Amino acid sequence: MAKSGKFSTRLIAITIVGSLAVIALAGWAVSSVVRSTASSNPFAGLTPYVYPESSAAVAAKTATDAEKSAFDRIAQSPTAIWLLPEEHTTAEIGGFISSVSETAAAASQIPVFVVYGIPNRDCSNQSAGGLSTEEYPGWVSAIADGLTGHASIVILEPDSLALSSSCGNVDERAGEINAAIDSLVPSGAAIYLDGGHSNWLSATDQATLLTNAGVAKVRGFASNVSNFNPTDDEKAYDAKVSELAGGAHYVIDTGRNGNGSNGEWCNPSGRALGASPAVIDDGTGLDALLWIKNPGESDGECNGGPAAGDWWPAGAIELAQ
Repeated sequence: MAKSGKFSTRLIAITIVGSLAVIALAGWAVSSVVRSTASSNPFAGLTPYVYPESSAAVAAKTATDAEKSAFDRIAQSPTAIWLLPEEHTTAEIGGFISSVSETAAAASQIPVFVVYGIPNRDCSNQSAGGLSTEEYPGWVSAIADGLTGHASIVILEPDSLALSSSCGNVDERAGEINAAIDSLVPSGAAIYLDGGHSNWLSATDQATLLTNAGVAKVRGFASNVSNFNPTDDEKAYDAKVSELAGGAHYVIDTGRNGNGSNGEWCNPSGRALGASPAVIDDGTGLDALLWIKNPGESDGECNGGPAAGDWWPAGAIELAQ
């Protein structure tokens, strides 16, 4: 369903270190955690980062005249950067994240990273993959290292919680997400857990999953990731989930919901780009509208699309038109 998250306990290593430099960094991280979980919006004063190496931006460089307008329209909008172990190994992922974050900060922008490598990812569906239970904690720890010292947003493992009921791994998933949170929180990133969407689980069921997975320890949750539901539907649903989950804040994926949903999730026809990414300050729990699933990337080998996560020119053109 999504584009194709475990864990080490680094609290002591980050917060209790002898050198003054590391102590100063730890202090920054702690204050960032406070900001990310308190009432202040972690996007405040910043705009989401426009990643120059997104799939759309890369495709636009060699696009035909007929394609270029559509590809450029997507490429010029801020989209999330997906972190997959198949593309970013444990050895290099920290450096990649740090480099992206520094570039974004220089432009007064904030990067949105999607951590997507949990074991048995997507429950063996279109985006199957991920790491083993032994490898995953180290990968997440490396991500935390890269995030530390930089303002950033993390969307943690789309679909993982909402799918857990049908996958039969509810307790296991809750434990995995809790452990990932414990590894990532000291970095200072604002973290949003998988929050399903309005046409999937009931608000009560989704709130229970979020609560058991540790949403109280992070900023909140993300909804409509890789889906097409109208923004107003998601706002109403998310408000209910938030109320049941202790007032958790939320972000909504609007990348492809311009025409709403026809009930399909895998490369449905007739969809359109949605509202542009924007920071929200309306007195509700909504922090931002984001393009989390990158428009133009396939949901999987369905309705004429290529493998999940691959650039799909025809799909991108249809969305942009």
